[in-house]
Amino acid sequence: MRLDERGKQCPLPVIEAKKALESCAPGEIVEVIVDNEIAVQNLKKLADHKGLSSNFEKVNNREYIVAISAGGGEADQKAVPETESACIPDSRKKGVVVVLSSNEMGQGDPALGRLLMKGFVYALTQQDRLPKTVLLYNSGAYLSCEGSENLEDLKSMEAQGVEILTCGTCLNHYGLAEKLKVGGVTNMYEITERMTAAGLLVRP
Repeated sequence: MRLDERGKQCPLPVIEAKKALESCAPGEIVEVIVDNEIAVQNLKKLADHKGLSSNFEKVNNREYIVAISAGGGEADQKAVPETESACIPDSRKKGVVVVLSSNEMGQGDPALGRLLMKGFVYALTQQDRLPKTVLLYNSGAYLSCEGSENLEDLKSMEAQGVEILTCGTCLNHYGLAEKLKVGGVTNMYEITERMTAAGLLVRP
């Protein structure tokens, strides 16, 4: 199987390679074409994490082919004892809360920050265990409103039982009160309650 991931932003090459590997028979090779060394490194990390063999070749100055050999499934590769596997907690039961306090991820170039946040929210939907709650406040309120490139991903998580809550004060401040398109409106008391009761807080 060959995937052409040239020109695609992180984390798409990794996510699509992961899906391809899960659909392959043991021993089948998945070849992924990418156009940067970072994507090569990320794909090799994916293979290492799953205990799969991989190699890559540089075709030219801007093109690489990463080959990953599919295994018998992640559980077989990890060889996790049944008793140990049963003890792995479901993140929703554990109370994982994701806090999005900005529509940008990190500091620096705003356009890059928005691109990174889009990638983060999408990657969140692809995790094996979804968070219990996603809290959005300050400029993070833009992510759940009309015009946001993150709407479909947030709606996807909501459909799977994830609680999506956006700060009402923030919506009013930015003039977004009538533009909320996913989840519900919350207040600072509830935000504080969710954060202090969380088993794990994730803040990109």
